[in-house]
Amino acid sequence: MPVKNRIAEFHDEMTRWRRHLHANPELSYQEYETASFVAEHLRSYGIEVTAGVGGTGVVGVLHGSRESERSIGLRADMDALAIEERNDFAHRSTNRGVMHACGHDGHTTMLLGAARYLAGTRDFSGRVVFIFQPAEEMGGKDGGAARMIREGLFENFRCDEIYGLHNWPGMEVGTLAVKAGPMMASGDAFEIEVSSTGMHAAQPHKGADVVLTAGHILVALQQITARNIDPLDAVVVSATQVHGGDAYNVLPNMMTIRGTVRAFSPLARTAAETAVRRVVEGICMSTGAECKITYVQQYPTLINSTSATLSAEAAGLAVFNGVETNPPRTMIVEDFAFMLEDRPGCYGWIGNGSDMNGRILHSAWFDFNDEALPFGASYFASLVEARRQ
Repeated sequence: MPVKNRIAEFHDEMTRWRRHLHANPELSYQEYETASFVAEHLRSYGIEVTAGVGGTGVVGVLHGSRESERSIGLRADMDALAIEERNDFAHRSTNRGVMHACGHDGHTTMLLGAARYLAGTRDFSGRVVFIFQPAEEMGGKDGGAARMIREGLFENFRCDEIYGLHNWPGMEVGTLAVKAGPMMASGDAFEIEVSSTGMHAAQPHKGADVVLTAGHILVALQQITARNIDPLDAVVVSATQVHGGDAYNVLPNMMTIRGTVRAFSPLARTAAETAVRRVVEGICMSTGAECKITYVQQYPTLINSTSATLSAEAAGLAVFNGVETNPPRTMIVEDFAFMLEDRPGCYGWIGNGSDMNGRILHSAWFDFNDEALPFGASYFASLVEARRQ
């Protein structure tokens, strides 16, 4: 097996850590027990620990055996989701309505495994900063990555480059996927309020019909990608909520539409927002309804730097059975993108095995594949040990 022998030796122990974390999930900014678990382990390895970074985050600093100004950051997320777990295995969630449905228990464990190994060998130059981030699932600028940066993460714990991993169902265990440039989309949210005077359903001529107006808007939003964006740019505009009305014989005075916009390029992102506003305002003008548009840019595009991606590929080739360097991009968002806006780095996907039987992200039947733990820990360690000079 290409994983590091010392890490393979405590694979069973990592599995116990991971299952403990899975059984005790905590929501965003409530990761008190998880943070304590992480800090206790880091201190037991002789790593300098700072808790309470960005709320409930934990940062560990370890110096290598050779002096250097180099500093590399490694990040894992810790929070869980508000989902009632449907699994019935022994390590299922004991916190009702909360579960690790995205594999952050595995991410935390892999980084802890790397920390244990590196603390025992210190065969690298400079220092490594272990970043255990809260609230990845919180979203946007309120989430853990943006908050940690805002509260001085990189000023207090300098990182010249930064790396992260996310498990990927459907990829074989023992494989890694990385890609230079845009890899995961930006994510924006919109809310459209369409208003008028309410009226009797039998007398629609006495005001603007907000239900009909909302219907026109829903259809027209889907034309944005087809007719307002460069065909070579990928954009998704999705209306995900429609609310309004109380009685079958009353035309309501307000309809609310909410949704999300995903894009890869800044130009496409800007064009999509402009088009949403123009389409909504134009339709409301044509029907006589009033509108209020709230549009919030939540996540930037996740963009891997070329140099860091080459380092990730090299570390991956030393550890994994296979490394995919041109995987399909995804419209899923990830708040590690905020860190990559601030520092060069690379985010990769690690194979989690079959996605059958509900083992997909954010599913009530999800479970991280423990066979992937030594691969991820070895990858993190290899990134650091490549800095030997």
